Amino acid sequence: MQTKLFCHALLIAVSCASTTLAQGTISERPLSAIDWLDSVPQSAPIQLIPDEPKISNGATLPGVTVTTLDGPTAKIIGLVPSNISGLPVNLWAKSDAETLTQTLLDMPALTLSAAQATLFTLLLAVADPAGGKAEQFNLARVDALIKAGALDPALALIEQIGPSRSQAVAQRFIDASLLNETETAGCALINTSPFLAPNFAYRIFCAARSGDWNTAALLFGTARTLGTVTPDQAAVLERFLDPDLFENDAPLPRPTTPSPLLFRMHEALGQPITTRSWPLAYANADLRDIAGWKTQIEGAERLAQSGALPANRLLGIYSQRSPAASGGIWDHVAAVQRFETALNTRSAAAIAKTMPTAWSLMQAANLSAPFATLFAESVLKTELPPQVHDDAFDIIQYSSLYESAAATFPDAADRHPFRTAVALGDVSAINADSPLKIAIKRGFSSDSADPTFLQQAKNSELGHALLNTLTMLQSGSDGDMGQLSAALGTLRALGLEDMARRAALQILIETPSR
Repeated sequence: MQTKLFCHALLIAVSCASTTLAQGTISERPLSAIDWLDSVPQSAPIQLIPDEPKISNGATLPGVTVTTLDGPTAKIIGLVPSNISGLPVNLWAKSDAETLTQTLLDMPALTLSAAQATLFTLLLAVADPAGGKAEQFNLARVDALIKAGALDPALALIEQIGPSRSQAVAQRFIDASLLNETETAGCALINTSPFLAPNFAYRIFCAARSGDWNTAALLFGTARTLGTVTPDQAAVLERFLDPDLFENDAPLPRPTTPSPLLFRMHEALGQPITTRSWPLAYANADLRDIAGWKTQIEGAERLAQSGALPANRLLGIYSQRSPAASGGIWDHVAAVQRFETALNTRSAAAIAKTMPTAWSLMQAANLSAPFATLFAESVLKTELPPQVHDDAFDIIQYSSLYESAAATFPDAADRHPFRTAVALGDVSAINADSPLKIAIKRGFSSDSADPTFLQQAKNSELGHALLNTLTMLQSGSDGDMGQLSAALGTLRALGLEDMARRAALQILIETPSR
């Protein structure tokens, strides 16, 4: 196969070279870039008037501002305007872009849905560029969204930056497009501007995908000769360009390193790669109609856990049909379907039977947030039997309607006085009887905020202060009580009272034993 492709590529190269040589025999007088000057009459030399008087007795040099021209000027990018996000447009402007980028790279995976939502808001806020290498931080925002599986907003930010702005932007554009099944646009960019391609493999794939198999074969032969494709890329490209030669061969081994391009080419060869052990962004490919229902459910749950998939989309996938099996994800589907039916029929007996099971299973699957988002409002409006008041109280407190839980279910509020006080924002008069509650109570005091992060905010570095606070909050939710107190206090001091309350409630609900 290698010989066949190489000979084919050589023929094309020789043909192109012959045409070029033939054209080169035509002799033409080169055009001058300034021929128009020949027809312009020359002016006589300017004669200075002798002994002119001085026009100034002295002069001072004006101040000169020097700016390094290290690339194109960064754009204002974002999807959520200031009047919706509540964040100022100078969120990043006073911070150094390289420092912000490193902060994002060092940030751990956030497990609290309240923290995840705040991070997404920060990343998508319409804001002035950061100082210094602003383009670098804009790409870091894109990378953070892709890492969380949020491909659609990541692609929207890339479109604002400009996919053809640099090779770094183009690579993110084509990779996200490959995972989002919108590679037509990505390949159009590569075919039009080959210099933007991350490597030869992308050029070969895009040329073949557009139907230009001759160019794809020529590029592949060249790349093989020069060694500019990896062994994994060469093996899959060889089959991709001429699958008939390998019809009876064993399937290719799984790539050693996750790659959007290899992922899609393996799929094109009829050898799809399971995404379970690959980065979260690959789960988006599982949501397509060509994937089986079980695969769609697994992908949807992974993305919903990170907050990248809307709760309604998860419910839509759950509701496609009745589960034909039991155990694992099938129990999630069946429980949610039965609970939704019970809520719609307003049957107290059916709700009492289905709510505890559905809530318990979704909590165990780390899907409390989407479940609460879906059903909290209906739970609030439904007359429920007393035996499920505690579960209903949990569901509502986990949602954005947390302040309404105590008034709707006062009996449950009496059984959970500390959580009720947190929801109302005043825990000063409530006894804290565990290390977790003591830490949260301290976080709601006026002197618990981190002074370094408050100073950052005072220096107009609010975005950086919030990123640092989210990292601190994650450490707190993992068990560092001092970090938890400081994070909650900082959030409240920076004006994010709602986020502080929701984070504290979610930690209390998920870890009642602490």
